[in-house]
Amino acid sequence: MTADPPLPGRAEAADAPDHRGHRERLRKRFLDAPEALPDYELLELLLGAAIPRQDTKPLAKALIRRFGSFADAVTADVEDLKSVDGVKDVAAATLKVVREAAIRLARAPVLNNSVISSWDVLLDYCRTAMATLPTEQFRLLFLDRKNTLIADEVQQTGTVDHTPLYPREVVRRALALHASAVIMVHNHPSGDPKPSRSDIDMTRAVKDALTAVGIQLHDHVVVGRKGHASFKAMGLL
Repeated sequence: MTADPPLPGRAEAADAPDHRGHRERLRKRFLDAPEALPDYELLELLLGAAIPRQDTKPLAKALIRRFGSFADAVTADVEDLKSVDGVKDVAAATLKVVREAAIRLARAPVLNNSVISSWDVLLDYCRTAMATLPTEQFRLLFLDRKNTLIADEVQQTGTVDHTPLYPREVVRRALALHASAVIMVHNHPSGDPKPSRSDIDMTRAVKDALTAVGIQLHDHVVVGRKGHASFKAMGLL
């Protein structure tokens, strides 16, 4: 992986004392009160670690213009990130590291604990991992007899409004893992977590297939920017 080159016309500004002083002041402000930095300055600081000899404020603002927020920028696909002038492999990888770190931090409290008794923690993890994704994704959580997480797997990734999920594949994987129960999770990129008719029909088909082999479907959770919807809480399971 090669370092990202400075943007055209920025080489001299990157080495200027004013630029170095600005970055130091920004770093100090972050250490003093990280929550006070607006999204573009947080991106600017992060990009500065990836592209140390470049004024990264214009690039940070370009990313906010393109994607809308810090969360959307780090969630964006690598190729979409690289479509922004000035973002190369190193900068894109740095942004994706932040997203992966956030997912792992959110998942840590879920591991080795009963998922059912840590439901709010599980929902926080699902929202962190999926709520801002630009396309639909199906995640399957496989549980043992004590409702402890055995495996957390992305089963399918689809388009902005559809992801195919095949009941036989869910059953096959659950049996291979010796799972006693499954929780289905998927996202709605539109932001509205309300289940669609196809979501409901597909969930019933998966439940029937799992029940036939003695495996319980605990819930199907839909997450979006506007919140989440639980099939069990809605009486759909």
